[in-house]
Amino acid sequence: MGHKITLIPGDGIGPEVTEATRRCIEATGVDINWEIALAGETAQKKYNNPLPEEVISSIKRNKVALKGPLVTPIAEGFRSVNVSLRQILDLYACVRPAKVYPGINTYFKEVDIVIIRENTEDLYAGIEFENNTPAQKELLTLIQKYTQKQLRPETNISLKPISVYASERIIRFAFEYAIKFRRKKLTCVHKANIMKFTDGLFLNVFRKVSQDYKEIQAEEIIVDNMAMQLVQKPQNYDVLVLPNLYGDIISDLCAGLVGGLGVAPGANIGDDIAVFEPVHGAAPKYAGQNKVNPLATIFSGIMMLRYIKENSCADKLEEAVKEVLKERKYLTYDLKPTRDDPTAVGTREMTDAIIAKLKR
Repeated sequence: MGHKITLIPGDGIGPEVTEATRRCIEATGVDINWEIALAGETAQKKYNNPLPEEVISSIKRNKVALKGPLVTPIAEGFRSVNVSLRQILDLYACVRPAKVYPGINTYFKEVDIVIIRENTEDLYAGIEFENNTPAQKELLTLIQKYTQKQLRPETNISLKPISVYASERIIRFAFEYAIKFRRKKLTCVHKANIMKFTDGLFLNVFRKVSQDYKEIQAEEIIVDNMAMQLVQKPQNYDVLVLPNLYGDIISDLCAGLVGGLGVAPGANIGDDIAVFEPVHGAAPKYAGQNKVNPLATIFSGIMMLRYIKENSCADKLEEAVKEVLKERKYLTYDLKPTRDDPTAVGTREMTDAIIAKLKR
C-alpha cells in the first residue's frame, strides 16, 4: 500500500528543490501519492493567507509532509509560517543532521552530528510586547515591582518561557533518537550559568532524565563554549539537545562545518506528525534559474523515507547522492572548488545524475 504525503512546494527556489526531491524519491521505486498544498508567500498572494487551513488539514490527515523553504518577512509582515506550523501541529522536535560526505568542500572530514532542538518554547514562542502599548507599560511596572529593575520606557520585550513538560519531552526524544540510531553520546547545550531559572530548568531536567538512559553517555556544556568546541574538534560530538534559540544558531554553525546550508537537511517531528524540509531559506533571487543545490531537500527526503520505514529506498538514494558527489562531475556551483567554475551544472542536471545512478 502506498504512502500519501503532503507536498508544500514553498517560495523562491522551493518549487525547484522540492521537484528535484520528488523525482529522486520516486526513482527509488517507493509508492507515494503526493497531495500538493500551498503556504507562505505563494499562499499569501493567492489566498491572502500565508497558512491556509487546507494546509494544516492536509498535514493532519496525511501525518507526513515534505516542505520547501518559505519566505519570512523581516521585522514586518506576517509571522513565520515555519514557526506557526511547528506550534499548531505541536512539532516539538527539530532534528538537523550535519554530516560530511566525500566530495564536499569543507575544512572538516569527520563530522557526523545530529542537532535536536526544542521547537515550541523559548524566545520563538513569540510572546512579545511593543513599547508604548498598555500591555508593555503594565509589564514594565510589574517587572520593576517584582525584580526592582527599571527598564527604559521605550523598551520592547520578549519572554523566554521554558517548561518542565517541554524540556522533558525533547530530552527524552533526544535520548530515544540516540538509542534508535545507535549513537553513543548526548550533549545538553545551555546557558544556565546566566539564565538560572530558564536554562537552569532545562539543564536540571536533562540531569534527571539522563538517569533513565545509562547506556548513553550524557554530558553538558555552556552554549558559547559549545560554539568554540565545534569549530576546534567537532569529531568529539555526537547528538546535541538544545533549547529553541540555541538550536537554531548551533545548527547553522554545524551546517557550516559540513559544507553549508546547501547540504543541511531538517525535520520537525511531533508524536504522530512530521514535516521534512531543508534548513536553508527561499533565496528568491535565484528562483527559476535552475542554479541552486537540491541536496538539502533531497537529504530531508531521505530522512522522510526512513521515518515512513522505507529504509532500503532511503539507503539507495543516499548511495546515489554519494556517488555523484564523489565523481564531482554533475555538481551545482556551490559544490565546486570555486563558485564561478564553468563546469557547474544546474539543479535539474544534478538531479538527473542522481536518478541515473538509481536506475542502473
